[in-house]
Amino acid sequence: MSRILITGGAGFIGSHLGDRLLAEGNEVICLDNFFTGRRKNIEHNLANPYFEFVRHDVTAPYMAEVDEIYNLACPASPVHYQYNPIKTVKTSVMGAINMLGLAKRVKAKILQASTSEVYGDPDIHPQPEEYWGNVNTIGIRSCYDEGKRCAETLFMDYHRQNNVRIKIIRIFNTYGPRMDPYDGRVVSNFIVQALKGQDITIFGTGLQTRSFQYVDDLVEGMTRMMKTDDSVIGPVNIGNPNEFTMLELATKVIDLTGSKSKLIFQDLPSDDPKQRQPNIDKAYNLLDKWTPNIQLNEGLIKTIEYFEKEISKK
Repeated sequence: MSRILITGGAGFIGSHLGDRLLAEGNEVICLDNFFTGRRKNIEHNLANPYFEFVRHDVTAPYMAEVDEIYNLACPASPVHYQYNPIKTVKTSVMGAINMLGLAKRVKAKILQASTSEVYGDPDIHPQPEEYWGNVNTIGIRSCYDEGKRCAETLFMDYHRQNNVRIKIIRIFNTYGPRMDPYDGRVVSNFIVQALKGQDITIFGTGLQTRSFQYVDDLVEGMTRMMKTDDSVIGPVNIGNPNEFTMLELATKVIDLTGSKSKLIFQDLPSDDPKQRQPNIDKAYNLLDKWTPNIQLNEGLIKTIEYFEKEISKK
C-alpha cells in the first residue's frame, strides 16, 4: 500500500484517478478547494477508511507524509481558467512549487498533469513531445498555456537541481462521466445542447480538429507513467490520436442523442488552436504498449448517459 496525494482530487479526472488508486489497495489523500472540483464526485469514497479529503488551495503550502503525488490542481476549461486568469497562473506555478517542495522533503515521486495546450496553435502535426509549441504569451488563453509551461520548467529544474523524482505527462482533450455539464468544453456543450434540443454552437467553420480521449484511458496512462522507473521523466503525450473535426463531433452527438438540434456558427475565439492530435509513440514505447482502448462512439454513449441523469436533476 502506498500513501498517495492527488491535488485537484475532487475534479473530473482526479476523482476517477482516486477511484483507481483505491481499487489498487492504496491510501488516497484528496486535496481540493472546490473551485471546479465537486463534492459529488468523491461522495462515494468519503466513508472509505483509506480515503481522506482535505479542503485546501495548492497556492498555500501543504504538509503530509506521502509516497507519491499526482499534481492535477488547475481549472482546465476556458470558461473556468479565464474567469480568474491570475488565480489560474498562481495555481499552476505556486501549486507546482508547493508540491515539488513537499516531494523534495518527503522524497516522494511526483507526476505533473501538463496539457496539450503547451503546443499552442501547432505548426507541426501531429504533435510530438520534442515540439516546443506556438503559444501566444499575452492572449486570453495564456494564463493556462503559460502556467502549465512554467510548471514543466519547475519540475525539470527541481529534478536537475534537487534530484526530485518527477514524471510529466501532457494530457490531450479528455471527456467522460463527472464532467461538469456546464464547463464550456466542446463535448459538454454539444451534449447538453443536443439533450435540451437547443441549437449546437459551432465556432468558426467547424473544420478545426481535436482528438478526444475517454477518461479511463487517461487514468490508465497516468498510473502506468507513475510506475515507470526513475529514468522515465517525460514529457509524454497521453491522448487519443484519432482526430475529428468539430462538425464530425456535432454530427455524432446529434445521432447518438436522437436530437433535432440544428447547427449554428459563431466567430472563433481568440487563439483557439486549429488542430490538435497527439503523437503517442513515446507512450506506447515507454508505458508497456499503452494505447487508448475506448473510441469516440463508445465513450460518447457513456458520457451522454451520465449527462442525461445530471440534466434531469436540474
